[in-house]
Amino acid sequence: MNKVLVAYFSASGVTARLAKKIAEVTNGDLYEIKPKVPYTSADLDWMDKNSRSSIEMNDKSSRPEIIDDLENVSNYDTVFIGFPIWWYIAPTIVNTFLEKYDFSGKKIITFATSGGSDMGKSLDNLKSSCPNAIFVNGRVFRANINKDELAKWIAGLNL
Repeated sequence: MNKVLVAYFSASGVTARLAKKIAEVTNGDLYEIKPKVPYTSADLDWMDKNSRSSIEMNDKSSRPEIIDDLENVSNYDTVFIGFPIWWYIAPTIVNTFLEKYDFSGKKIITFATSGGSDMGKSLDNLKSSCPNAIFVNGRVFRANINKDELAKWIAGLNL
């Protein structure tokens, strides 16, 4: 049987809502990628070149610490990874998550939320953090997508 994990990072709650819908549709386990130091509104001010998010995204080697509480990654066959698009890629905290656990041989499906960007180079950036996984290019969703639309997308993935 294909066991599914839906892991996500959400700064504002939009990606969290989407991840919960995907977990319901897939009957998957839900896991939040939590920063050890939570992001504040000032940290997320992309207009401020000195904000935490701006500094992290300008340094591709940045790996914000996460709270390490995911158990039994080996139990999962498919892992959905969700995130907001920042600077046309996934936030570097997602790389932290992928590098922390062994996803070798697992199918990883990305999904994202954005105010107007596409996936950009997200997949390429994430693959380098988890080279032995099988990546499936996901897609960006609008905040109010319904479960029926998600179910169609997921059915097309042939899990």
